Amino acid sequence: MKVEKFAIFELKINMIDKRDVIDRFIRYVKIDSQSNPARKATPSSDIQWNMANLLKEELEGFGIKEVSIDQHAYVMARISSNVNEEVSAIGFISHFDTSPDFKATDIQPQIHENYDGKPILLNKSKDLWLSPDEFPDLKAYKGQTLITTDGNTLLSADDKAGVTEIMTAAKYLMEHPEIRHGDICIGFTPDEEIGRGAHLFDVDKFGADHAYTMDGSQIGELEYENFNAAEAKITFYGKMVHPGYAKDKMINSMYPASKFINTLPENETPEKTEGREGFFHLTDIDGSVEKTTLQYIIRDHDEHIFESRKKLFQESIRAIKDEFGESAVDLKLNDQYFNMKKHITDKMHIVDIAKEAMEQLAIKPIIKPIRGGTDGAQLSYKGLPCPNIFAGGHNFHGPYEYVPAESMVKATEVIIKIAELTAQKQAV
Repeated sequence: MKVEKFAIFELKINMIDKRDVIDRFIRYVKIDSQSNPARKATPSSDIQWNMANLLKEELEGFGIKEVSIDQHAYVMARISSNVNEEVSAIGFISHFDTSPDFKATDIQPQIHENYDGKPILLNKSKDLWLSPDEFPDLKAYKGQTLITTDGNTLLSADDKAGVTEIMTAAKYLMEHPEIRHGDICIGFTPDEEIGRGAHLFDVDKFGADHAYTMDGSQIGELEYENFNAAEAKITFYGKMVHPGYAKDKMINSMYPASKFINTLPENETPEKTEGREGFFHLTDIDGSVEKTTLQYIIRDHDEHIFESRKKLFQESIRAIKDEFGESAVDLKLNDQYFNMKKHITDKMHIVDIAKEAMEQLAIKPIIKPIRGGTDGAQLSYKGLPCPNIFAGGHNFHGPYEYVPAESMVKATEVIIKIAELTAQKQAV
């Protein structure tokens, strides 16, 4: 009987409609849902409610009985188990906010059928091209359907691709009760792009034993290790005096700021590191004679090196104070999230199931550390082990962003296969 059920599943899962996935994705990305780091409320922007309310309405339209949305726009749903045996409840989570790093209003996705492997003209007036010479990953998708920007905005595949895949899988499972599964918990969060996506996530209400975020990049990615992360705001203070009369009076805040920048290792920046190498990233400068502010993020996979990076910041600030005075500079240093690896290594069966799901679907698993973070990192520390799975997009947060439709279809299939395998392996 198990062989017969498996064969039925394989037949039906290959019937997922690529056109339906594309249409859903385009519908979602056209809804502006940028988060706003300057606002402390959750959600940080009122426009995120448009996505949250739509997702709740669509989940209910699928026939799912347990659907909720709270006062902070967290959307949760549960597809009830259809097996008699006791099976772990599993979750799938994505965020519906869009990065505030680049324009995301009036997104106009472009569809390129049967990609020919050549450079794609994104925007004629800007002479903006998406080229495999600059982005070699494009070569892997020759013959597929690519969805790109029009060169004026980002695409919002991070993480509207993940949302699309979870919603498509949820609809499919509701339409195909012959696919055996335990309880499946679905969660959509606001504000992930500004580091707050899991802050108010109610793990107990969600009810899953473990979960997966659908928030990775290229097809096959499977990640259970991410950066430890901190953010720093450094404010340097000066004194403005007319430059003609400034001798021994003016204090130019930009000079100690530049001195601080030069104390950090010049090769430990995002553009010069890869793999498990950490970095210091200067994200913003706002300077004048009287006041200069530097915004940094600090990243490393290794906990001890991460702590040493923060210590270097503090030592460099101490040196600035010793030279320019105690009141010359102020440092605000805050941890953001930590490496989820320590909360998953003793539960590696959840990674193994995802790996097997990919292999059964002829996807080569790419197991590597995330050079970033996901809601799953914070959720793992809140007691919900949460590896990350590919959603298919590339070149996030800018005009060169794209996603192959076939990758979204495959990610949808992985969700369904994980649900089936979890029940198959745990059923008595």
